[in-house]
Amino acid sequence: MSKPYNGIIILLLLVIVGVIYKSIFQGTPLSSSDGRSSIQLNADERDFVLAEMRAFLSSVQKITQGVAEDDMKLVAEYARQAGKAAQGSAPDTLFGKLPMAFKKMGFDTHTKFDQLAMDADDLGDGAHTLTQLSNLMQNCVACHETYRVDVSAK
Repeated sequence: MSKPYNGIIILLLLVIVGVIYKSIFQGTPLSSSDGRSSIQLNADERDFVLAEMRAFLSSVQKITQGVAEDDMKLVAEYARQAGKAAQGSAPDTLFGKLPMAFKKMGFDTHTKFDQLAMDADDLGDGAHTLTQLSNLMQNCVACHETYRVDVSAK
């Protein structure tokens, strides 16, 4: 191959890397009046994120109910519903708009729900479940303290 082709190939590779970086990692939030970072999404994306958060909260309620009633099958069922299996239906455009720290917290939260479900099945220990739930909810608190989700003006 001649040198001009090498330059074109390098340029194309840089463009591809740039697109991948922007679509997977970048997601830059804006400053907001309440001190949190504002993640700008379209209405459908925002609705998806908020529905996922409501599903987390519903699972937390059912998990605490399961612990209170010593029903570890209920605990495992609702923890599993909020685990990684719940991630599949996100809009294609969403992932590139979310900041990396937000994505990490989200993935970690799904993982912690899955671990809680496995431990509820294997250990059946309500006190252990509450400790795990408290740890998991630190992600929820940190996320809500750091971010808000707004509909983009674009």
